[in-house]
Amino acid sequence: MSAAALYEHLATGITTTCRAWDLTRQDGLVMGFTDHDRDIEFDGIRFAAGAGMTARAFEQSTGLSVDNSEALGVVSADGLKEADIAAGRYDGCKVRVWHVNWADIEQRVLQFSGTLGEIERSSAGFRAELLGLSEALNTERGHVFQSACSAVLGDVRCTFDLETPGYRVDAVIAAVSDTHEVRFEALGSYSARWFERGRLEVLSGDAEGFQSQIKNDGVDGEARLIECWDRMPVALSPGDLVRIEAGCDKRSETCRVKFDNLLNFRGFPTIPGDDWLMTYPKADGRNDGGSL
Repeated sequence: MSAAALYEHLATGITTTCRAWDLTRQDGLVMGFTDHDRDIEFDGIRFAAGAGMTARAFEQSTGLSVDNSEALGVVSADGLKEADIAAGRYDGCKVRVWHVNWADIEQRVLQFSGTLGEIERSSAGFRAELLGLSEALNTERGHVFQSACSAVLGDVRCTFDLETPGYRVDAVIAAVSDTHEVRFEALGSYSARWFERGRLEVLSGDAEGFQSQIKNDGVDGEARLIECWDRMPVALSPGDLVRIEAGCDKRSETCRVKFDNLLNFRGFPTIPGDDWLMTYPKADGRNDGGSL
């Protein structure tokens, strides 16, 4: 790749250049597009022509300010699909934009690297905001001191292994109700509400790859009824394979009894509450930070 050669080519005044885009979705799928009238290929990516994507002028600056631009496009049967955009499969995907000499693709320069922001529908297609790498600096970070655990079950701070037998199960959906409650037959001898506050991940079907947090977990005879907090962007269907993980309510007692993981509990169960800070100590009363 030679940026210097491209600049020399641009200085001639007679150019053969185009823009090329590559998108990397959260599920690992890589897609390439170009505004040239023929496909081009480099870095192992084929950039498809006629995909309906064009770029607005870039707004770029020095320092740490966020570089913004826009991508405009129409839905193409061979490229972006309307159902995938509506389902959020492109939310937050990585984007790179190249300026390329299509007559000599070794002459190219990376103009933009970032992520897709807000995607809006329009009558002719869609409009997507491009966010620069420094956009991540706007994200609030830090630890919260609270009575409940601040870790996510199974993450590097929790360290609990969700592949431990009894804490994860793959099951086939038997039925989906009008209220989007999912029914499973003979799921196993798990106690009531075992999966409540857990996670449901779709492993097959049209909604493959999507996840949702479990709101309710109930038992109906031999069947299991699971209700999620959010509707899946793509509807679930009987026969879809899903993975269900045990839930955690972030209490120290649950961490000790259900997961035997109290040493990695990331909360402060005896931290003083607001009521405790606003009152005075009494010799015959509780002063442990709980509700008065």
